[in-house]
Amino acid sequence: MIPVLVAVYYLGGRWSNPGATVVFALASVTDWLDGWIARRYGLSSRFGAFLDPVADKLMVATALVVTVQHHHTVWIALWASVIIGREIAVSALREWMAEIGQHAKVSVAMVGKIKTTVQMIALGFLLYRDPLWGLPIFLIGEWLLAAAAVLTLWSGFEYLRAAWPSLIDESPKSVDSGE
Repeated sequence: MIPVLVAVYYLGGRWSNPGATVVFALASVTDWLDGWIARRYGLSSRFGAFLDPVADKLMVATALVVTVQHHHTVWIALWASVIIGREIAVSALREWMAEIGQHAKVSVAMVGKIKTTVQMIALGFLLYRDPLWGLPIFLIGEWLLAAAAVLTLWSGFEYLRAAWPSLIDESPKSVDSGE
């Protein structure tokens, strides 16, 4: 859906913003539904477990990049950098924790789920841009993005706090040297 989002966003014209918002919303809702179905019916695969979070992060990063490109204010750029930076850092942390057999310590917490929800709503509003029913949609999206960035920092701190004992542990570990 990422190429579709970008293409629709840059088509120009009256329907590009609502169209991009619909593409983003559909991707978000189908991602949630896919996860719910997988958990509900125990349907999972290694490929899906790998691809789902990567696809989520790429969609969010893409929506943030096009938003920053179109509305290049210091605040939107800052919030986008916080969100993208945290996603990279937490992904690296999770990968490292999995390598040392401690992946369960950095599993998804409720604050991360709230962060994701606020982030998706914020990005939908920012992609839409135009006032709707007298509401300043873009301004609301900016405030929601700021809230998502704060939640992003909070959830990133929670991941770091959970991993901290493993990060500072200097005891020898058996590490595969790749030989």
